[in-house]
Amino acid sequence: MSLKHSFPPIMGPDARILVLGSLPGDRSLAAQRYYAHPQNQFWHLMSPVVGCDLAALDYEDRLAALRVSGVALWDVIGSARRAGSSDAAILDVQGNDIAALVAQLPKLRAVAFNGGTALKQGLKLLGPGYDGPAIIALPSSSPLHTVGLAAKQPAWNQLAAFLLDPT
Repeated sequence: MSLKHSFPPIMGPDARILVLGSLPGDRSLAAQRYYAHPQNQFWHLMSPVVGCDLAALDYEDRLAALRVSGVALWDVIGSARRAGSSDAAILDVQGNDIAALVAQLPKLRAVAFNGGTALKQGLKLLGPGYDGPAIIALPSSSPLHTVGLAAKQPAWNQLAAFLLDPT
């Protein structure tokens, strides 16, 4: 079982939402791109949140659109051993310092976890006394989570409210 590592965070200084996955799958690791598996629904789920068809853009433009919209992107797991891409196979977890990232984003209003593993690991990393931006649990965008896009979209759509100007 090989050791796998996450990517650096994607963020702008005005991020209002931090979306955290668990650990990139094999297709994403091979491509060195977040959510590179063609059946992963992340880009489709985020499109209505940011008001832009992210799936139609090339990768760098997708990332730029997220940053401009106030969305930051990272993973809760910095490294782990895993055969294949299933979160159920993750072992020897070393977490990313998401608490430090949250602390350096002064306009952050929500921390959203993409799937159950991200939520479970992320809450551990934030600690029991977490007193920061809202925590949002999202259904996984992974193709291994076989619930359809239409069933997942309402939960993801709630992120849009955190992008609105609070004043």
